[in-house]
Amino acid sequence: MGIVSKGAKCNYDGCENDGIRSLNTSKVENAGLSVNSVGKKTVLCREHYKEYKKESKGERDLERARYDRF
Repeated sequence: MGIVSKGAKCNYDGCENDGIRSLNTSKVENAGLSVNSVGKKTVLCREHYKEYKKESKGERDLERARYDRF
């Protein structure tokens, strides 16, 4: 069982929604989101996960391009 299935709440500052995804804390902070997580993993709700995806789209595209084989 992961931390999300145990009922973890969103770690975004001021949010009390249930979490749907857990991500690496440093990647979430690099995307510009302010979280109050002390561990390696950060839990985000649906709304803040969507915001994370929008903010980190360019970085994720570059990461994928490094491993693509043409």
